[in-house]
Amino acid sequence: MKIVKLSGLMAIALSLSGCLDTDTERGLAGAAGGAVIADVTGGSAVTGAVIGGAAGVFCDDLGVCK
Repeated sequence: MKIVKLSGLMAIALSLSGCLDTDTERGLAGAAGGAVIADVTGGSAVTGAVIGGAAGVFCDDLGVCK
């Protein structure tokens, strides 16, 4: 069941990634996604939010999302 939830979340995140224009929007989406993924996989939601938020903010600087 965890795989189904995680796959659904990844599909939603991928489809919304083109709608996020600013670092703040990407950071908030990354934090939310990171918290949910960490919680589903049994990790710390706070740690997942921090890592996801940082990834969202810096993804355009690294050339991952444009």
